[in-house]
Parts: sequence; C-alpha cells; structure tokens
Amino acid sequence: MTSIKERLEEDIRNTMRARDRERLGTLRFLKSQIQMAEKNALKELDDDGVSDVITKQAKDRRESIEMFGQGGRADLVEQEQAALAVLLEYMPEQMDTDAIESLARQVISEVGAAGPSDRGKVMGRIMPQVRGKADGSEVNAVVSRLLESLG
Repeated sequence: MTSIKERLEEDIRNTMRARDRERLGTLRFLKSQIQMAEKNALKELDDDGVSDVITKQAKDRRESIEMFGQGGRADLVEQEQAALAVLLEYMPEQMDTDAIESLARQVISEVGAAGPSDRGKVMGRIMPQVRGKADGSEVNAVVSRLLESLG
C-alpha cells in the first residue's frame, strides 16, 4: 500500500501533465506544509503525521471560507472550497453528525459525565477516536449540546 506522501507525489505529477493549475497549487502547498512540519519535527512524518498536517490545512480552509463568506468575497470562497475539496481527498472518510453523536453518547456514559463541567473529560476521550475523521469544532458542538441536555 502506498503512503499518503507517495500518493501526493504521484498526484502532483499527474496534475502537472493535466495542466490543472488550481489543483496543482493546492497539492504543492500541501507538500510544502508537510516538508515544513518534517523540518520542524526533525524527522520524516508517517501517515498519521501527514494526516495531522492535512487536517490542519483543511481546518484553515474552512475558517477562510467562513471569513471570506462574511466579507462577501464569493470569488475567494469558491477558491478555498475547491482547495478544501482537494484536501479532503487525502483524508479518511469524514464522520457524519449522527456518527459523532453516537460516539459522544457512548463516551459520555463511559466517563460518567453529568453536565457541561465534564466537557474536558469527554473531549479528552473522544478526540483521539475521531482524529482526522471529524472536524473538532463540530465534535465540540455535539458534545456541548449533549452535556447541556444532561445538566
């Protein structure tokens, strides 16, 4: 099985041949972010480390989409959405809200959470399980809503 980095290299070559400038720009930026993370860590990243970089980039794109949307910059929103779509191709399948809620209910019961004050305990247990598969802000919102209904 090929690593994420090997797949990225192959996709960059194919995208160059296809002359898809926008996609190529996103892929090259992602590659540079991975290289920077490796330089900072002083070691080569494995697939989990690369996934963390991709997850951070996807989060940054989502935040940009929200900010550009509030600023009325539809052109930049469209550009960021296209880049986000490329990044999502390299991430594991994302959990839907129902799956997050089901897992959150399970973790709440496991830790014996009684209300909003137990959010830290719940988030500490759930985040490693959803790493790369769900947006942290969405998980936080679901956990908060469930804990509010308890307390």
